[in-house]
Amino acid sequence: MTEQPDDSELFKALADPTRRIILDELVERDGQTLFELCTRLIMNHGNSSSRQAVSQHLDVLASAQLVRAERQGRYKFLYVDTRPLARIQQRWPIAQEFT
Repeated sequence: MTEQPDDSELFKALADPTRRIILDELVERDGQTLFELCTRLIMNHGNSSSRQAVSQHLDVLASAQLVRAERQGRYKFLYVDTRPLARIQQRWPIAQEFT
């Protein structure tokens, strides 16, 4: 199977532990603002990354199409999209149990 052009962005996004924690937080509670997400990272994981650092992580996740932002009034809400992860399973299907 050949690698799709955006597969490298997907693997890059998943390679960093902070980005995986961000995804975990958005799966647990989708539709957060950057402020809410940073607060949850501190409270739930002891991760005191600056808002700028978290924004940079979100840019990488957005490039991999794992996160999207929607502006509602003066707030921007962040949403997770796990559909790109299906490409990993398509590339390496789950093996049947050994008999």
